[in-house]
Amino acid sequence: MGYEILIEETRAGLVENVHFGIICGLNEEKEKIYQIGDPEQEVFFRSAAKPIQALPIFLSTIIEKYNLTEEEAALFAASHRGEENHISALKSMLNKLPVEETDLYCPPSYPLNREPREKMIRLGEQKRRLYHNCSGKHMGFVAVCKEMGYPVANYWEPNHPLQQHIAQILSTLSEVPISKIKIGIDGCGVPVFAIPLSSMALTYLKLACPDLIEDSKLRNAVQKLTNTMNHQYNMIASEHFICSVLLQDPNIVAKGGAQGVYCFGLKNERIAFALKVINGSEDVWPNIVASILDQIDYKNKETIQKLRRLKPSLVKNDSGIEVGAIKERFAL
Repeated sequence: MGYEILIEETRAGLVENVHFGIICGLNEEKEKIYQIGDPEQEVFFRSAAKPIQALPIFLSTIIEKYNLTEEEAALFAASHRGEENHISALKSMLNKLPVEETDLYCPPSYPLNREPREKMIRLGEQKRRLYHNCSGKHMGFVAVCKEMGYPVANYWEPNHPLQQHIAQILSTLSEVPISKIKIGIDGCGVPVFAIPLSSMALTYLKLACPDLIEDSKLRNAVQKLTNTMNHQYNMIASEHFICSVLLQDPNIVAKGGAQGVYCFGLKNERIAFALKVINGSEDVWPNIVASILDQIDYKNKETIQKLRRLKPSLVKNDSGIEVGAIKERFAL
């Protein structure tokens, strides 16, 4: 079996749910210094790839040319939740960039967060492509196509020059040959890449420590991107979500994806982790990441405390009565 128990959820002392998974931690020598399960298992990045998919924008002069704010630029790497600040920035970007909402391939949607979604429904607003949580990424794709002279048509196809460029960037960061990168289709319709979990950790190691990147243009673009993510953490997700909590810590570069995938790099410690919860749960990410940081004796205890508050170890029922516990069952 290529995975192990990461989390047990108990109720009245009985195990009610078990979350299996895999974890890999790399140091700057690319050594697997921490591992749970098989670190060579191939895993789809899902939205954990968004920082990589945003790099063509940061390699260009689009942000400066169209006078985008840092809040707006952060949305190129975001899984935004449709809060007012996200929608306002997205509408501003539409006014600035040579992009039409109809150019976007992501489907019409309502916001992910409950409050803005229900408000729009009450007001009778229709679903829009702009409200899709990947709309910032797609806006970046279209903007790069127009800037580079690529056709906008079919920008979502794996053989489109933009997607080939992104695959090459991923190959450079992960050190996985393009021929070995598996390609699927993500929820929003664009290519999604699968590589070994250890290579995902290496990708995030280079995002956290761009001095490890030989190409100077790519190195500078990564630095600009990750600074933007840290400065505008609530644009990447929103309050009370793990990505925004971790990115508040200027020492961390982090992004999660669907089906239980999470990646983060630590700048000062020069190590990075990738993990996959096999059942696809995102609920236990805070417990797992907090445990990893605890086990490596991470210095910023406030970050760990914020994660613990996101997902407390005590389970309470609807009346606030303690009825169970969430227990971390792995040791690095």
